[in-house]
Amino acid sequence: MQYIDRLQVRKRINFRLRLNSILKYVFLGATLSGLVVLAILLIRTVSQGFAWIDWNFITGHLSMDPEKAGIMGAILGTFWLMLVVIFFTLILGMGAAIYLELYAKKGRVHSLIQTNIANLAGVPSIVYGILGLTVFVRLMDFGSTVLAGGLTLSLLILPIVIVSSQEALRAVPQTLGEASYGLGASKWQTIRNIDLPTALPSILTGSILALSRAIGETAPLVVLGIPALLIPFPGGFMDRFTALPMQIYYWTLDAALVEEYANLAAASIIILLLMLFILNSIAIYIRNKFQHRF
Repeated sequence: MQYIDRLQVRKRINFRLRLNSILKYVFLGATLSGLVVLAILLIRTVSQGFAWIDWNFITGHLSMDPEKAGIMGAILGTFWLMLVVIFFTLILGMGAAIYLELYAKKGRVHSLIQTNIANLAGVPSIVYGILGLTVFVRLMDFGSTVLAGGLTLSLLILPIVIVSSQEALRAVPQTLGEASYGLGASKWQTIRNIDLPTALPSILTGSILALSRAIGETAPLVVLGIPALLIPFPGGFMDRFTALPMQIYYWTLDAALVEEYANLAAASIIILLLMLFILNSIAIYIRNKFQHRF
């Protein structure tokens, strides 16, 4: 019979405690480093651009004169763009997730589809821009319109929405569905009244993160040929447009020639962050409402 060496046990316990303390401070440092970088970016952006934000800047047209430039066209373009993205992404993403998770038979074809969807989530955004240019701009002849840009960004975030929606549906307790079937409900009645309401808060969480990525994408819009010129305000889905990320991108490039454009870019970043905050707040409110309801 082998006795426990108390001294050896004590050494191991002390080692684990020291390792725990070291790792705690390592993880704290990693968190603080990200927060510090974020704080520096926000402070620099706000200090550089806040003084340029006024009513004329928000409601004005684009101009070659930095003192007269406005971003209402870019704000409206971003708004119309997000309407297209939200409509197509939520319908197609949730529909595909419901079919793959609750209707499709498990097998090789299902596994192949799942693998491809997961791979598409990691494809660079510029590849989706090339796809949108080929299909929506040239083949369907939409041109550089709101609809072409919205459909391209929808394709970009669609795999993320599908995967997050599938995970949300998979997390619904199986006993709830079995109880619904036991009461005589059909499959669609169970999905509509049990699975979707239960999974909806998690689905909206994934959708919020995906939309946050879409609203800040620039590379696909550059490939589509979205301009940042003096164009009229967009009033529909088939109008030409510019968006805040595009305007920020071009003003950042022009800042090498005219210093004031850097201030305009910083001010536009603040407006974009405010739009993102409002969009996320609305989505979080809807998510919490459904979460308390069900």
